[in-house]
Amino acid sequence: MADINVTPMVDVMLVLLVIFMITAPLMTSGVPLDLPKTKAGQLKGDDKPVTVSVKADGSVWLQDTAIQVEDLGAKLKAVTAAKPDTTIFIRGDAGANYGKIAEVLSMVSNSGFPKISLLTQPAPDGAPHKGAH
Repeated sequence: MADINVTPMVDVMLVLLVIFMITAPLMTSGVPLDLPKTKAGQLKGDDKPVTVSVKADGSVWLQDTAIQVEDLGAKLKAVTAAKPDTTIFIRGDAGANYGKIAEVLSMVSNSGFPKISLLTQPAPDGAPHKGAH
């Protein structure tokens, strides 16, 4: 009998596929936030997104590093030096102070980044918007 048994290889490949499908969405960012929920459509992502996060306590993070708001513009320019037209994604915790998020938006915009996107979570169908009256 000279047949090659490929069943074990297929089993291993399917298990690896499932593992990567489960872990890939978890690797998008490292700062845990409670993002607000909206019904806005999903944007097409860049190959390496640059995210600025504002936590509920008011701390500002660039990717996975805590940063002062005053240093944000210079650090963003350093990170995006090779691709200055990069879209900057801003993630704001639902419990964060709106003034702090507005300050971060202003700092990013004044630093010369015209492409700014706010990240949210999709709202469940039929759910009312928080704060909408």
